Amino acid sequence: MSSSDQVDVAAAAALLAAAADVTLLAHVNPDADALGSAVALGLALRRRGATVRVSFGTPSTVPESLRPLDSAGLFVPAAEVPSRPEFLVALDTGSVDRLGPLGDRVAAAGVSLVVDHHVSNTRYGTHNLVDDRAEATAVIVARLLDALGAEIDEPIARCLYAGIATDTVSFRFAKPETHRLAARLLETGVDGPGLIRNLMDSHPFAWLGMLASVLGAAQLEPDAAQGLGFVHAVVRRSDAVGVRAEEVESVIDVIRSTSEAEVAAVLKETPSGAWTVSLRAVGRLDVRSVAVRFGGGGHRLAAGFTASGTADEVVAGIRAALTEATPAH
Repeated sequence: MSSSDQVDVAAAAALLAAAADVTLLAHVNPDADALGSAVALGLALRRRGATVRVSFGTPSTVPESLRPLDSAGLFVPAAEVPSRPEFLVALDTGSVDRLGPLGDRVAAAGVSLVVDHHVSNTRYGTHNLVDDRAEATAVIVARLLDALGAEIDEPIARCLYAGIATDTVSFRFAKPETHRLAARLLETGVDGPGLIRNLMDSHPFAWLGMLASVLGAAQLEPDAAQGLGFVHAVVRRSDAVGVRAEEVESVIDVIRSTSEAEVAAVLKETPSGAWTVSLRAVGRLDVRSVAVRFGGGGHRLAAGFTASGTADEVVAGIRAALTEATPAH
């Protein structure tokens, strides 16, 4: 097959059913959908007798808030990922660049399957199962598990529920069929409230100090974003001392609550001095079209990219790009 072959769920399941050694990769700095999808599929494949490992390029360990997902210890550090995997599955990762230092494993793999829901996905695998209508990659993985005839028990359901809950912002953007899937997952015994609290509503005390510093310097531009309002904030390395990466990522969920702004942006300073940028929209502008201009991607209402320069220069670039952002619908 060519590198652009799109497969359906049944074809992807058939490929996985025949695999004896599978490496499952999430994107760098994984979230609950990326890691939860990888672990859920990995658990099912291991029960079928396959040798399974789950990994991601950075950081070197599983983020603390996500550790309850890997109940069977499938995670291995990036250094332990084979240089030429027999069968590689990339999950929730729109482009090979998002795999970071593990990106070279895709071309080296005997077979590579991309499972994703990002509309900007570049179809970089030998086989690609991409559905941009799915609210989360975990939704697609649930379909794969059903096609494999795998039992979705509590450990697997916990991973899937985490991915769906976080990517739909606690089911605010979930379709009726996704609510039905969530009910099915809860029926296995998943502690939904406890899981969501750990992932989204629980922070160490240091987070409050970081948040106070960042929010105190946030700026609102009511006339920007085509007159719909633009709010932005910057998290510098000095703000994030002693704060976990997932706490920094959560700042966008606070900034986006600004009622006067259609678009929210958070710039997060990296150790190299570059910026990772998170963009969110309420519903009228497509922020993916903005992220793509800077080499990033994502969804209509949630996207991101990486940039260099000063914070003011990056914000100015976003501001300019928003003047030409396409409608979200």
